[in-house]
Amino acid sequence: MPNPSTPHLKRDIRQRDIVPPERLANCHALVIGVGAIGRQVALQLAAIGMPCLTLVDHDDVRIENLAPQGYLVEDVQAFKVDATAALCRRINPEIEVTTLAERFKRSSARDLGSDQRLIVFACVDSIVTRRLVWEAVRLRAALFIDGRMSAEVIRVLAVDAAATDRYYPQTLFTMEEAYAGACTARSTIYAASIAAGLMLGQMTRWLRGLPVDADLMLNLLATELTVGAVATT
Repeated sequence: MPNPSTPHLKRDIRQRDIVPPERLANCHALVIGVGAIGRQVALQLAAIGMPCLTLVDHDDVRIENLAPQGYLVEDVQAFKVDATAALCRRINPEIEVTTLAERFKRSSARDLGSDQRLIVFACVDSIVTRRLVWEAVRLRAALFIDGRMSAEVIRVLAVDAAATDRYYPQTLFTMEEAYAGACTARSTIYAASIAAGLMLGQMTRWLRGLPVDADLMLNLLATELTVGAVATT
């Protein structure tokens, strides 16, 4: 049995053709919101070997978060970022995790180092917050991925040229025009896990130099997948 205190060089051997380790090694993932989707994104990032991970969320774990977000009973009343970071480190002891138990601010992005390619995962509840995140990171993000969920309807938007992209801002409607249903209103862990998987799937496409899907929507109840425009660099 391998010693958990030493690097296990073969932990990613079955994914290397899909997740290029040499490109992943130069990435830093910023996960904003570690509720239903964001927690699953963070855990999957830890498992595939993301070297640096920053988690941002001001909320603490409550009883109603256990089933749809996969938190443990002992996590209740702890900050979500701390509980998620602890599990990420158990999954992959080599990961470097930074936690910010606060609401996302423009300074949250400015304080990140610039020596790695920044991948931003927006896993927040409101259009207002998405707009703030987009405006704060668009000039710095090498890849921007937004995950949205309402019950069993999942939407994933990916942008690989955020500085010049014109499509994504069109999805930032006003509160009155936004798609009804916050992602915390009705959610399940299986839908959140699928959403996270779709988001990481876009990331691994980008790592391999493949085009990402600018907009895809999956309706689990109807078993319908709709793929919109393809983002271009």
